Amino acid sequence: MTQLLVLVEGIPPIAGRTGHPRFRPDRVQGDRGYDSEAHRHALRARGIIPDLAKRGTPHGSGLGQTRWVVERGLSWLHQFRRLRIRWERRADIHEAFMLLGCIVICHRALHWSFC
Repeated sequence: MTQLLVLVEGIPPIAGRTGHPRFRPDRVQGDRGYDSEAHRHALRARGIIPDLAKRGTPHGSGLGQTRWVVERGLSWLHQFRRLRIRWERRADIHEAFMLLGCIVICHRALHWSFC
């Protein structure tokens, strides 16, 4: 996977405590597609703990225990046909529909938690 480091470098500032905003996560999780010593070394050089599954190891490495949250969120977004099949050429319009999808998902979750 050639886009791992580009993705990490493109993380916007993370708001939180007073002071300098954080630009990088504490750790990065990834599946076997990201397994390379070059990626691990580059992440460690940036002060990020790589939590990448190794090729050839049996499943059950523990990554799935937290990864399913991301996969579930993506599946919820793919329930909207407009997001499952990208029709828009402009990224800003696609991002707006992604935001609308996230709003609908959050609204549904809040509605069911208070009912």
